[in-house]
Amino acid sequence: MKIAVLAGGVGGSKLLLGLYRVMDPAGLTIIVNTGDDIVMHGLHVSPDPDIITYTLAGIVNEETGWGTVGETFRIADGLAGYGRPIWFKLGDRDLATHIAHMLPMSDDPVPTLLDTNEGRLHLQEYLVRRRCEPVLKAIAFEGADRARPAPGVIDAIENADRIIISPSNPLISIGPILAVPGIRESLRKRREDVVAICPLVGGKSLKGPSDKMMAELGHEVSAAGVASLYRDICGTFVIDDADHASRAAIEALDMAPIVLPTVMKTVEDKERLARAVLALFARP
Repeated sequence: MKIAVLAGGVGGSKLLLGLYRVMDPAGLTIIVNTGDDIVMHGLHVSPDPDIITYTLAGIVNEETGWGTVGETFRIADGLAGYGRPIWFKLGDRDLATHIAHMLPMSDDPVPTLLDTNEGRLHLQEYLVRRRCEPVLKAIAFEGADRARPAPGVIDAIENADRIIISPSNPLISIGPILAVPGIRESLRKRREDVVAICPLVGGKSLKGPSDKMMAELGHEVSAAGVASLYRDICGTFVIDDADHASRAAIEALDMAPIVLPTVMKTVEDKERLARAVLALFARP
């Protein structure tokens, strides 16, 4: 079976590790967000592809969810000595990086920019330097209207047996992928073959600012609120046991709600959810 997965960083990497361990990785194609990309110290940094690579390679730092285990920061310390800003702290191995087939959403730059009460910020400034404190007013994917899907992205969607939208932030991890012309349209044509996993549990983010961002942009902060963002591209929506009460609201969006344990704290949790999602594809 060929599976295409739309994914961001930390949340997406957990499900991807489960899929990688329970299926033939040769059948797994990952379409990964590059809206987080930023140039630091003259280097192009792609946080989400890096996190996924490190996770599948078994070297991700489990405590932070990013970077590699046992990382050192001698280069960052040296840059600080030269007066360079190191609020985005790149480890020595981060600077040296590259197993399932992974495609960037686009080879064109589509940086995620946030309009806030402190002005316009690059996503990494908001997440890392300002620790999500500014109030969010709008999200812009700069250059998305001129971008093209990277080679292989549309083919992966069209030729996949099934498609998964990982439990990543729907606004800043999946949103940039869907903003690239042609991707959302391709998913609409495959709607009944698309399964999305909700990143919120009980109306809360397990990690990251999904709930805060959704609230500040006027979205309902719930499983049904996330489902509404995918209603045109997704036929099946997986929610946690804690959100069982959202089933009727999701059905009203013409989506099939599936209740499963979605919290992934251990490798066994990740494998269990991956098997459960793959089992959905065996249903008539």
